[in-house]
Amino acid sequence: MTLGYMPGFGNDFETEALPGALPQGQNSPQRCAYGLYAEQLSGSPFTAPRGTNERSWLYRLRPSVRHTSRFRRIEMPFWKTAPHVVDHGLPLGPLRWDPVPIPAESLTFVTGMRTMTTAGDVYTQVGMAAHVYLATAPMVDEVFFSADGELLVVPETGRLLFATELGRIEVGPGEIAVLPRGLKFRAEPVGGPSRGYVCENYGAKFTLPDRGPIGANCLANPRDFKTPVAWYEEKDTPTRVIVKWCGQFNACEIGHSPLDVVAWHGNYAPYKYDLRTFSPVGAILFDHPDPSIFTVMTAPSGEAGTANIDFVIFPERWMVAEHSFRPPWYHMNIMSEFMGLIYGQYDAKETGFVPGGMSLHNCMLPHGPDKSAFDKASHADLKPVKLTGTMAFMFETRFPQQLTDFAATLPGLQDDYADCWTGLDKNFRADRPVWPDPSETR
Repeated sequence: MTLGYMPGFGNDFETEALPGALPQGQNSPQRCAYGLYAEQLSGSPFTAPRGTNERSWLYRLRPSVRHTSRFRRIEMPFWKTAPHVVDHGLPLGPLRWDPVPIPAESLTFVTGMRTMTTAGDVYTQVGMAAHVYLATAPMVDEVFFSADGELLVVPETGRLLFATELGRIEVGPGEIAVLPRGLKFRAEPVGGPSRGYVCENYGAKFTLPDRGPIGANCLANPRDFKTPVAWYEEKDTPTRVIVKWCGQFNACEIGHSPLDVVAWHGNYAPYKYDLRTFSPVGAILFDHPDPSIFTVMTAPSGEAGTANIDFVIFPERWMVAEHSFRPPWYHMNIMSEFMGLIYGQYDAKETGFVPGGMSLHNCMLPHGPDKSAFDKASHADLKPVKLTGTMAFMFETRFPQQLTDFAATLPGLQDDYADCWTGLDKNFRADRPVWPDPSETR
């Protein structure tokens, strides 16, 4: 699988599965090679500025108008879309869940989607939804596409192969895949069941954040984002096409596979990224910087510096700051944070937050290290230490995240989560300005 750079950052790609399938010098010739049809897939308005204009030209066996027949409504009862506000009865507060068990029943990437939170409004193309996917079976003679937004897929257990109109992408734990709005694909677990997380982005597409004073290097580098080469399926067997549109699901039957693009060029395409290629930056003298330094991608809003969604990771890294509290500090935030753990241990929550688990801290709800992490960091010998074998992530949005009934009634919802801060009692002593030695008793 030959791969290129990430779309959407000034790149324009071309790839063909048959020699000469791509026309030269024009996009839509009178007659395409091999009897193909020319078709444009647009991910932005036609008149969007050049830097944000996204489109790809596809050369395919049949045009997409042949991918629809008489649609019928179908139900996906566990896949919810904003606005989705239910009276689940839970009071406001920080929340944390154990991993959702992988079931024995046959579930595809689509039927196994379980929505945890929704935020914003799909009708006005703002906000997001956070899902868990449970894929135990492949999609067979079936494809899916979403008109509601792009899908950021974060595997935690097992691998997934996405066969898309523009090529094939395989991802596993430590990698992500992004499937653009409107792109048809089929998903299948590889070598066993797969579980992971999905951020459904209703708003502007994910892009790399500006680095500002950091300069030209570090964080996520464009060269590490990969797009697939052209691949096509000439398969004239009945296929079901499932479409998600404004939170509704519709399906139709067609007589062939729609994954039939022989060649394409442009900058609107699926891509993958290995999170272990992220180059962290941090303090090398004192203090713990804002977590924004860990932003892999951002989906901008209309307000500068305030994202529709930030996708943030906490990977392996050296901790070297002197005379500093090194874990994330206690804070209240205007953004709402949905976190997951892919593997390892998160340094601010040493127990209770396990791979496959999740937490939610909504707008202006305080959070931070648990008691044991606070004590350990407060009295640690501040030598350089490397955090290894860890990968946590966060879907952070400017909009409040509303719980679904599924999330509110999961058996794995930890009703004692807030107890992790029990014991963070007053240490204040007006007669002792120096922090007490941990061996002292009060």
